Amino acid sequence: MSRRLQVSLLLAVVCLPVVCLPQAHRKKTLGHSAHTTKLQHINRAFAASADLKPMAQQLLENRTPQGYAAVEAYARKQSSADVGALAWLVLGYAHYLDKDYSGAQVAWRQTAALEPLLGDYLAWLRAEAYQADDKPQNVISTLENFEQKYSDSPNLHEAQMLYSAALTASGESLRAAAYLEKRRQPYHPDLELALARAYQSSDQKSKALDTYRKLYFEAPLNPEGDIAVQELRGLGESQPVGSFEQHHLRAEALLKGKRYQDAVNELSILVERAPSEKLTELQLEFAVALYRDHKQDEAGRVFENVVAGKTALLEQKAHALYFLAEIARDKNDDTRHSDLLAELRAQAPNSPWLEEALLSTANMYMLRNDYEASVGVFEEIYRRWPSGRFSAHAHWKAAWLNYRLNKKDEAARLFEEHLALYPASSEAPAALYWRGRVAEDRGEKSLAHAYYQKLSENYRHFYYANLSRDRLAQLQGEAITDPPLLNKLPPPAVPPANWDTPADNLRAQRAQLLANAALYDFAIKELQVAAAGSPPWLAKAEAAVFEEEGGYIHALEAIKRVCPGYFSLELDQLPRPIWEALFPRPFWDELRRNSQQHQLDPYLVASLIRQESEFNPAAISRANAMGLMQLLPGVGKSLARQIKLTHFSSDELLQPTTNLQLGTRYFKQIVDHYDGNVDYALAAYNAGENRVAEWRGSGSYHDTEEFVESIPFTETREYVQAILRNAVLYRLLYPEK
Repeated sequence: MSRRLQVSLLLAVVCLPVVCLPQAHRKKTLGHSAHTTKLQHINRAFAASADLKPMAQQLLENRTPQGYAAVEAYARKQSSADVGALAWLVLGYAHYLDKDYSGAQVAWRQTAALEPLLGDYLAWLRAEAYQADDKPQNVISTLENFEQKYSDSPNLHEAQMLYSAALTASGESLRAAAYLEKRRQPYHPDLELALARAYQSSDQKSKALDTYRKLYFEAPLNPEGDIAVQELRGLGESQPVGSFEQHHLRAEALLKGKRYQDAVNELSILVERAPSEKLTELQLEFAVALYRDHKQDEAGRVFENVVAGKTALLEQKAHALYFLAEIARDKNDDTRHSDLLAELRAQAPNSPWLEEALLSTANMYMLRNDYEASVGVFEEIYRRWPSGRFSAHAHWKAAWLNYRLNKKDEAARLFEEHLALYPASSEAPAALYWRGRVAEDRGEKSLAHAYYQKLSENYRHFYYANLSRDRLAQLQGEAITDPPLLNKLPPPAVPPANWDTPADNLRAQRAQLLANAALYDFAIKELQVAAAGSPPWLAKAEAAVFEEEGGYIHALEAIKRVCPGYFSLELDQLPRPIWEALFPRPFWDELRRNSQQHQLDPYLVASLIRQESEFNPAAISRANAMGLMQLLPGVGKSLARQIKLTHFSSDELLQPTTNLQLGTRYFKQIVDHYDGNVDYALAAYNAGENRVAEWRGSGSYHDTEEFVESIPFTETREYVQAILRNAVLYRLLYPEK
């Protein structure tokens, strides 16, 4: 090897780290530097714009001339270009909401300082305003390079839809179709609809039909699927062309989506077309759809055909027998119901449909107050399926009903057995409490103390833990060593360790800046793509934004997602903002004033509202109950008449002031009806006074907690327990000074 070549190779090796690698290293360094610079920029803008939020929120909620004037004055006097631009962004968005699109564009011309921070929002919003103002060419020019500049924007899909719609509106439907074809993954029904319309506009009828059919079959529960039906009819296809399997998948989706009438219509045709090997499956689905659509007689005939069919599998017959038993139960035909249950036991003794039928039967007897019969069926469930879906629940019910039948020894044995066999069940706290009560009744105070103490420690703020502390305060004597079975109980939940938002998360910082402008929906969009999974800091950040916009239900959901076991925690185990998100108290001054006016505990009323509407003043239930305290219009009208509230309309129940005024009065009347017993009053608030009268008359109760545990409706029982439990936490979190 020549000396010159040796030197050249040596230089190449020596220079390798300096000359060949720096390109990647330099890009990484520049990227890190740009990220840091942007973070610093956002942090400065966030700190400087803190006082914008209340004005921005007022403007976006009400959009009054005074609101516009206040935010514009704020924007003009800012020495910081970032803060002024943020205020102009808010002004433009307010104009956009008011359909003043030219005013929006004028305001957004003052936002250049925000381009490095929120450029994707500015481009997307400008395009939205241009589309609404019927200026498709402006949309196209605004979004021409959006994907290249903002490939990771949370607004990317919306921008793509705007861009393609503008192309179609500009007569470039071929270009729009080609653009959308490249973006069909991941699947979006709105994109498929836009693509079908682009095909249709460009006279590509065959492709349009195929795409509409795809929506019809694959998105039957989406609005776009319903639109596709109409579009297909307009193109002359009253019955969409597709394979049997496609129609079947659509029908299954409709059935699972609880669109029972639509499912009945689809399945009635498919049953006629079904190949022999699929006929029984289709008949079952058709019969279930008929049953859910309240057509019991028709459903019964189809189920009978399945049972009588020679090709039906054993599990299919069990499925049909279960529903036939349900129909007999609904009709109070006890003989028929008993015969069907016997047939199901004989033909399919291990089937999950027998398990379902037995649970339904046990509940039927319990609702009739036939506790002996109910216990027998519950026992059958957990003995047949010791680890089945309903085994823990059935075991608890058998234990509790033995207690109600005054078979205290058997109940005590079953309470202990429940803790041994199902230590992690949702009924374990109840088993601990009532086993303690049996011990207390027997004079075994030390044993009772052990059960109550374990309950208080492991389930700190549960309904029964609160009751156990009341019992502990009354007991004398020392607790014995815990019975060994108590050691099998799961320890209290461990809370998340770190709730702090990472300082280097750019999306989290952008969300904070957007929240300063009261653009809460945009802030949530940022947070939803800020991190993989659902780390605690993300839930906390989301909850903070939701609370600021009054979305308390969403704040609750965000925290529950990462901390479901919060009821077993001590107050000092979670940050104060987390507890406040879990137990908010908006409208507190009015709530407390109205509660005190009617001699009600404001903490109890707050807890009731948390359960009823989760503090959403615009909440309307399926039964048309309205507002914070979920009052029916007829009840509201009657209460308004009592206090001589003139010109009352039911819409006023959506106003917090009126709802609290009438709702506390109504609750007070119910409490008075039960001589101040809030347990009965809460049960009546949920299920009605007639049902409470029926439950109270069905047997004697030693105390109200025995009544509460005996409520046969799970929803009502859990409702009462939750409100009483949560009221205790409200008192602990917000003590009166």
